[in-house]
Amino acid sequence: MISPSTHPCPQWLSNAIFYEIYPQSFADSNGDGIGDIPGITAKLGYITDLGCNAIWLNPCFDSPFKDAGYDVRDYKKVAPRYGTNDDLAALFAAAHERGMHVILDLVPGHTSEEHEWFRHSAEVDRNEYSDRYIWTDSWISGGDGLPFIGGETPRNGTYILNFFKCQPALNYGFAHPQRAWQKPAFGPEATATCDAMVDVMRFWLSLGADGFRVDMADSLVKQDDAGKPFTIRTWQYMFSKIRPEFPEAAFVSEWGRPNESLEAGFDMDFYLDWRWDGIPNGYNMLLRNVDNPLSRDGDKSYFNVDSGTPISDFLEQYEPQLREAEHLGGTFNFITCNHDTARVAPRLSEREIALAYCTLFAMPGVPFIYYGDEIGMRYRDLPTKEGGYVRTGSRTPMQWQSLASLNASYATPAITGGNYLPVDPSPDAPNVADSQSNKASLWYTVRRMLHLRGNCEPLQSGASFHPISRRRLFAFERSTDLERVIVAVNPSTNSERLQLPNGHYRKIFEIGETKVNFNTLTLGTQSFAILKATA
Repeated sequence: MISPSTHPCPQWLSNAIFYEIYPQSFADSNGDGIGDIPGITAKLGYITDLGCNAIWLNPCFDSPFKDAGYDVRDYKKVAPRYGTNDDLAALFAAAHERGMHVILDLVPGHTSEEHEWFRHSAEVDRNEYSDRYIWTDSWISGGDGLPFIGGETPRNGTYILNFFKCQPALNYGFAHPQRAWQKPAFGPEATATCDAMVDVMRFWLSLGADGFRVDMADSLVKQDDAGKPFTIRTWQYMFSKIRPEFPEAAFVSEWGRPNESLEAGFDMDFYLDWRWDGIPNGYNMLLRNVDNPLSRDGDKSYFNVDSGTPISDFLEQYEPQLREAEHLGGTFNFITCNHDTARVAPRLSEREIALAYCTLFAMPGVPFIYYGDEIGMRYRDLPTKEGGYVRTGSRTPMQWQSLASLNASYATPAITGGNYLPVDPSPDAPNVADSQSNKASLWYTVRRMLHLRGNCEPLQSGASFHPISRRRLFAFERSTDLERVIVAVNPSTNSERLQLPNGHYRKIFEIGETKVNFNTLTLGTQSFAILKATA
């Protein structure tokens, strides 16, 4: 079995800090209004100066962009609007020269309906791609409870979808086939799909990629049992093929259940933001515990100064999952946001955001910061673009400079990441240039914290985690064999006191007013502190 416990995680992940880039919105090098790969390469210095040493790059492959690149038309070709394969290889090389790593976004569950595999699979005559996707055996057949499309191809069958109409599902088989057209997981058809995906991974790893974040990694085998045992075995098969060739490649799952994903062989799993029918999961409790991402009304998020929410409900969900990840030898990671999640500004204030991000950066696992979060870019209520729908408001161009500073319109690519979407036209819209000139800005706070984490082993991925206050005041100890720190946050308007474990302490980071007096830490209104234990 391939898992972190049998195949150790790449060593470089132990102090990795990722910066997630949505390529069409980050940096436009050629003035066509769309961010591109050469633009990203030109900004590597900015990313490293911020304190990040790794990049997660959202899909950059050839696509008709009906789902913003998550509808892949050619897994082995960079989309022309972003550049060329040579440009991507140059990004890998430039990153490596700076001691950075780059992981790509792999979409293994489906392709675009325009993919060559699907065009051949839709043909009447049988060929090597006939079973690459899931087809029924009749043009009037339903999908046995799965979404399907019929009447669009010459083949006598309907095909199963994963999400949008443009995304036919690749065939990894069924856990328990009930109909003649349902192929078994681990059968020859499913294995051929696995081998094709391994070939895609091998192609980019050979060009210099350092691994993959895997989209919807838990959704491969259809009608899988609880616990995803067939999907887990499917990933174990693929990792058994690719891991020996590329032992330093990192694999991050969009799964949300580390007991399953790490058993499948992934190094890391995201703590995903889930909210169903108004019921939050642990991560949602921290930052997004409200139905409307633009409104503070009814917001029960822990970091909302007015919520009164204790940290205990979050820890009740989080700690068991963290321990599962530790037991399996991998990590369970926090994101500030991502391309599918609403940014927390403007609903939360800059101080609330600073407390939240610094707390997340001090937690176990590998942190992922979404581009623009370091300056407090805002979620915007925008019309859908390329299948983004409500997600569109989190995908706006990076705001490098203010609009007024260049006396130009907000569509000017030199000011932003391009004009893929309109940037925030507000006079006080956050931007990098202004943030870097203001030492009280969120950017400076994030930068200080990321650099501290990068140089302090007890704040890094594998150090131990032990909560010591589970109230409105959240405090925890992190330690290695040689060093120990106390991290404490007070998101409220009240002053709070924390009785520290026996020892001597030196303050190494703070937000707001904090004071250490012997073994007592006093935290003023909306404050945060990191204390290092001294001999």
